[in-house]
Amino acid sequence: MFITVCGQKGGVAKTCTSIHLASVWSSEGKNVCLVDADRNRSALAYGLRGNLKFNIVPVEAAAKATRFSEIVITDGQASTDEEELKHLAAGSDLVLLPTAPKARSVELTVELASLLKQLNIPHAVLLVKVDFRQRRIANEAREALEKFDLTVLEGDIPLLSAFDKAENQGSAVIDAVDDKGRSDPRRMSGWSAYCSIAQQIQCQISKHLSDINKRVEDLPLSA
Repeated sequence: MFITVCGQKGGVAKTCTSIHLASVWSSEGKNVCLVDADRNRSALAYGLRGNLKFNIVPVEAAAKATRFSEIVITDGQASTDEEELKHLAAGSDLVLLPTAPKARSVELTVELASLLKQLNIPHAVLLVKVDFRQRRIANEAREALEKFDLTVLEGDIPLLSAFDKAENQGSAVIDAVDDKGRSDPRRMSGWSAYCSIAQQIQCQISKHLSDINKRVEDLPLSA
Protein backbone atom coordinates (compact mmCIF):
# COMPACT_ATOMS: atom_id res chain seq x y z
CA MET A 1 0.00 0.00 0.00
CA PHE A 2 1.49 3.32 -1.12
CA ILE A 3 0.21 6.57 0.36
CA THR A 4 1.41 10.11 -0.27
CA VAL A 5 0.59 12.92 2.14
CA CYS A 6 0.97 16.32 0.55
CA GLY A 7 -0.29 19.87 0.33
CA GLN A 8 0.42 23.19 -1.32
CA LYS A 9 1.43 25.01 1.85
CA GLY A 10 3.16 24.32 5.13
CA GLY A 11 1.53 24.23 8.55
CA VAL A 12 -1.29 21.81 7.68
CA ALA A 13 -0.07 18.92 9.84
CA LYS A 14 1.35 17.06 6.84
CA THR A 15 4.28 15.54 8.72
CA CYS A 16 2.19 14.99 11.85
CA THR A 17 -0.30 13.04 9.76
CA SER A 18 2.42 10.97 8.08
CA ILE A 19 4.02 10.13 11.43
CA HIS A 20 0.74 9.16 13.06
CA LEU A 21 -0.57 7.01 10.22
CA ALA A 22 2.76 5.17 10.27
CA SER A 23 2.50 4.85 14.06
CA VAL A 24 -1.03 3.42 13.90
CA TRP A 25 -0.18 0.79 11.30
CA SER A 26 3.09 -0.04 13.01
CA SER A 27 1.20 -0.61 16.28
CA GLU A 28 -0.93 -3.15 14.39
CA GLY A 29 2.18 -5.14 13.52
CA LYS A 30 2.57 -3.98 9.93
CA ASN A 31 5.96 -3.34 8.36
CA VAL A 32 5.85 0.40 7.66
CA CYS A 33 8.37 2.73 6.08
CA LEU A 34 7.99 6.50 6.05
CA VAL A 35 9.76 8.27 3.18
CA ASP A 36 10.67 11.89 3.82
CA ALA A 37 10.42 13.75 0.51
CA ASP A 38 10.20 17.20 2.09
CA ARG A 39 13.22 19.46 1.56
CA ASN A 40 13.01 20.46 5.21
CA ARG A 41 13.36 16.79 6.27
CA SER A 42 10.68 17.35 8.90
CA ALA A 43 9.83 13.67 9.35
CA LEU A 44 13.49 12.69 9.79
CA ALA A 45 13.94 15.44 12.38
CA TYR A 46 10.79 14.28 14.19
CA GLY A 47 12.05 10.70 14.33
CA LEU A 48 15.52 11.63 15.56
CA ARG A 49 14.04 13.18 18.72
CA GLY A 50 12.63 9.89 19.94
CA ASN A 51 12.32 6.19 19.24
CA LEU A 52 9.49 5.57 16.80
CA LYS A 53 8.84 1.94 15.89
CA PHE A 54 9.14 2.25 12.12
CA ASN A 55 11.79 3.33 9.64
CA ILE A 56 12.03 6.91 8.39
CA VAL A 57 14.29 7.40 5.39
CA PRO A 58 15.11 10.24 2.98
CA VAL A 59 13.59 9.92 -0.46
CA GLU A 60 17.04 9.21 -1.93
CA ALA A 61 17.17 5.94 0.06
CA ALA A 62 13.59 4.89 -0.59
CA ALA A 63 14.18 2.29 -3.29
CA LYS A 64 16.15 -0.05 -1.04
CA ALA A 65 14.54 0.86 2.29
CA THR A 66 10.97 0.16 1.17
CA ARG A 67 11.72 -3.13 -0.56
CA PHE A 68 10.07 -5.33 2.07
CA SER A 69 7.55 -2.85 3.49
CA GLU A 70 3.84 -3.61 3.58
CA ILE A 71 2.96 0.08 3.79
CA VAL A 72 4.95 2.99 2.37
CA ILE A 73 3.97 6.52 3.36
CA THR A 74 5.59 9.46 1.60
CA ASP A 75 5.68 12.74 3.46
CA GLY A 76 5.60 15.01 0.44
CA GLN A 77 6.89 18.46 -0.22
CA ALA A 78 4.64 21.43 0.55
CA SER A 79 4.77 22.92 -2.93
CA THR A 80 2.80 24.62 -5.65
CA ASP A 81 5.00 23.13 -8.40
CA GLU A 82 2.75 20.96 -10.54
CA GLU A 83 5.53 18.79 -11.95
CA GLU A 84 6.87 18.08 -8.48
CA LEU A 85 3.41 17.15 -7.24
CA LYS A 86 2.87 14.86 -10.23
CA HIS A 87 6.08 12.97 -9.46
CA LEU A 88 5.20 12.61 -5.78
CA ALA A 89 1.69 11.37 -6.51
CA ALA A 90 2.64 8.94 -9.28
CA GLY A 91 2.34 5.35 -8.15
CA SER A 92 0.32 6.19 -5.03
CA ASP A 93 -2.72 4.14 -4.12
CA LEU A 94 -4.06 7.27 -2.42
CA VAL A 95 -2.96 10.86 -2.00
CA LEU A 96 -4.07 12.32 1.32
CA LEU A 97 -4.59 16.08 1.54
CA PRO A 98 -4.55 17.41 5.12
CA THR A 99 -6.53 20.64 5.21
CA ALA A 100 -7.04 23.14 8.00
CA PRO A 101 -10.55 24.64 8.26
CA LYS A 102 -9.45 28.01 6.88
CA ALA A 103 -10.54 29.62 3.63
CA ARG A 104 -7.09 29.73 2.00
CA SER A 105 -6.26 26.17 3.02
CA VAL A 106 -9.55 24.96 1.52
CA GLU A 107 -8.91 26.89 -1.71
CA LEU A 108 -5.43 25.40 -2.13
CA THR A 109 -6.76 21.91 -1.50
CA VAL A 110 -9.42 22.34 -4.16
CA GLU A 111 -6.72 23.44 -6.63
CA LEU A 112 -4.51 20.46 -5.82
CA ALA A 113 -7.42 18.02 -5.95
CA SER A 114 -8.32 19.34 -9.39
CA LEU A 115 -4.82 18.47 -10.63
CA LEU A 116 -4.98 15.00 -9.07
CA LYS A 117 -8.36 14.42 -10.68
CA GLN A 118 -6.93 15.28 -14.10
CA LEU A 119 -4.15 12.76 -13.48
CA ASN A 120 -6.72 10.16 -12.38
CA ILE A 121 -4.95 9.69 -9.03
CA PRO A 122 -7.19 8.64 -6.09
CA HIS A 123 -7.23 11.25 -3.36
CA ALA A 124 -9.07 12.21 -0.20
CA VAL A 125 -9.16 15.19 2.13
CA LEU A 126 -8.51 15.10 5.87
CA LEU A 127 -9.59 18.01 8.05
CA VAL A 128 -6.89 18.78 10.60
CA LYS A 129 -6.27 21.23 13.44
CA VAL A 130 -9.98 21.42 14.21
CA ASP A 131 -10.73 23.46 17.33
CA PHE A 132 -13.64 21.80 19.14
CA ARG A 133 -14.77 25.27 20.22
CA GLN A 134 -15.19 26.27 16.57
CA ARG A 135 -17.03 23.26 15.18
CA ARG A 136 -19.16 25.44 12.91
CA ILE A 137 -16.07 26.59 10.98
CA ALA A 138 -14.99 22.98 10.45
CA ASN A 139 -18.47 22.03 9.24
CA GLU A 140 -18.47 24.92 6.77
CA ALA A 141 -15.04 23.86 5.46
CA ARG A 142 -16.30 20.29 5.00
CA GLU A 143 -19.39 21.50 3.12
CA ALA A 144 -17.26 23.73 0.87
CA LEU A 145 -14.94 20.83 0.00
CA GLU A 146 -17.81 18.45 -0.67
CA LYS A 147 -19.41 20.98 -3.04
CA PHE A 148 -16.40 20.38 -5.30
CA ASP A 149 -17.17 16.65 -5.22
CA LEU A 150 -14.15 15.88 -3.03
CA THR A 151 -13.98 12.86 -0.76
CA VAL A 152 -13.61 14.17 2.79
CA LEU A 153 -12.83 11.50 5.36
CA GLU A 154 -15.28 11.22 8.24
CA GLY A 155 -14.22 12.78 11.51
CA ASP A 156 -11.28 15.15 11.83
CA ILE A 157 -8.02 15.63 13.67
CA PRO A 158 -8.46 17.86 16.72
CA LEU A 159 -6.25 20.82 17.55
CA LEU A 160 -4.38 19.58 20.63
CA SER A 161 -1.30 20.69 22.53
CA ALA A 162 -0.64 16.96 22.94
CA PHE A 163 0.50 16.85 19.29
CA ASP A 164 3.08 19.58 20.00
CA LYS A 165 4.33 17.66 23.04
CA ALA A 166 4.59 14.48 21.00
CA GLU A 167 6.55 16.25 18.26
CA ASN A 168 9.00 17.72 20.76
CA GLN A 169 9.52 14.24 22.24
CA GLY A 170 9.70 12.45 18.91
CA SER A 171 6.79 10.19 19.81
CA ALA A 172 3.24 9.45 18.72
CA VAL A 173 0.57 11.48 20.49
CA ILE A 174 -0.53 8.45 22.51
CA ASP A 175 2.79 8.72 24.38
CA ALA A 176 2.68 12.50 24.89
CA VAL A 177 3.70 13.64 28.37
CA ASP A 178 4.23 17.02 30.03
CA ASP A 179 7.43 18.37 31.60
CA LYS A 180 6.71 16.41 34.78
CA GLY A 181 6.30 13.13 32.93
CA ARG A 182 2.53 13.01 33.27
CA SER A 183 0.48 11.67 30.37
CA ASP A 184 -1.45 14.32 28.47
CA PRO A 185 -5.14 13.94 29.37
CA ARG A 186 -6.30 14.42 25.76
CA ARG A 187 -3.72 12.23 24.07
CA MET A 188 -6.26 9.45 23.42
CA SER A 189 -8.63 11.69 21.46
CA GLY A 190 -5.80 12.52 19.06
CA TRP A 191 -4.70 8.90 18.75
CA SER A 192 -8.25 7.61 18.26
CA ALA A 193 -8.81 10.17 15.51
CA TYR A 194 -5.82 8.89 13.53
CA CYS A 195 -6.81 5.26 14.15
CA SER A 196 -10.17 6.01 12.53
CA ILE A 197 -8.53 7.78 9.60
CA ALA A 198 -6.12 4.86 9.03
CA GLN A 199 -9.06 2.48 8.81
CA GLN A 200 -10.92 4.74 6.38
CA ILE A 201 -7.86 5.02 4.15
CA GLN A 202 -7.62 1.24 3.90
CA CYS A 203 -11.31 1.11 2.97
CA GLN A 204 -10.86 3.83 0.34
CA ILE A 205 -7.96 1.98 -1.27
CA SER A 206 -9.75 -1.38 -1.17
CA LYS A 207 -12.82 0.17 -2.80
CA HIS A 208 -10.72 1.78 -5.53
CA LEU A 209 -8.89 -1.46 -6.31
CA SER A 210 -12.19 -3.32 -6.35
CA ASP A 211 -13.62 -0.81 -8.84
CA ILE A 212 -10.56 -1.23 -11.08
CA ASN A 213 -10.86 -5.02 -11.01
CA LYS A 214 -14.55 -4.80 -11.83
CA ARG A 215 -13.88 -2.56 -14.83
CA VAL A 216 -11.24 -5.00 -16.07
CA GLU A 217 -13.61 -7.94 -15.67
CA ASP A 218 -16.31 -6.07 -17.59
CA LEU A 219 -14.07 -5.51 -20.60
CA PRO A 220 -15.09 -7.65 -23.59
CA LEU A 221 -12.81 -10.55 -24.32
CA SER A 222 -10.85 -10.25 -27.55
CA ALA A 223 -11.52 -12.80 -30.25
